[in-house]
Amino acid sequence: MQGSANLTIMIKAARAAARKLIRDFAEVENLQVSVKGSSDFVTRAEAMSDEVIREMLQRERPNYGWQSKSNEVEGKDPTRRWIVDPLADSVNFAHGLPHWSLSIALEHKGEIVAGVIYDPAKDELFWAEKGAGAFMNERRLRVSGRGRMVDCLFAAGMPASKSAIPLSVRDIGRLMPGCAGVREWGSPALALCYVAAGRFDGYFERGIRPWHVAAGMVIVREAGGFVEPLGEQPILEGRTIVAANGDIFETFAKELRKS
Repeated sequence: MQGSANLTIMIKAARAAARKLIRDFAEVENLQVSVKGSSDFVTRAEAMSDEVIREMLQRERPNYGWQSKSNEVEGKDPTRRWIVDPLADSVNFAHGLPHWSLSIALEHKGEIVAGVIYDPAKDELFWAEKGAGAFMNERRLRVSGRGRMVDCLFAAGMPASKSAIPLSVRDIGRLMPGCAGVREWGSPALALCYVAAGRFDGYFERGIRPWHVAAGMVIVREAGGFVEPLGEQPILEGRTIVAANGDIFETFAKELRKS
């Protein structure tokens, strides 16, 4: 596996946290009889993952900034920061669904230049660096070549925010009659990885946060796909995203952007 020193550090941190999470995931089924017990257990697992990743990254790059759900710290180097989701999707994890991941992105001067997303349950490591291509384990990734909506399978994210739900339901209602299907599996990070791998032809979501999609953005782009906000604000500020292969992107995005 070829990559920069930063990429190597990111992969090591993701794998280290994943080893602990996969052990915790094996215990989730035993906790299903207690809703509160399962919830508390997952909260602790996520906090542990956050701690492991932060400790490893900050040890190797002490001057870089940090952003995750737990906190945000400006580094001595104001041009670089890690954007981390230590457990995405925690709801899937809590219910024993093997569809969750760890996500680490590196931002440089406002641009995501490297991303690592690891799915421990399936042992699929997605990674990319700007200008160097995107990969899943050792295989180079390429978005699908489907160009007709009727042939396309899309991923959608259903937001937690109540205010964004009506728009998302409207979007799905518009898409469903004219495509092969729409799936909502949780984990925006993996949805983007699946677009990069050609498993999905496109993905959209409203109400995302930077750590949900930062790493996946560079992975899709390096796999030949397009990633834009649904609105006028940048993705990491406006909290909306649309991604797809180049053949279907304009048609897909136009449908979602209808007023």
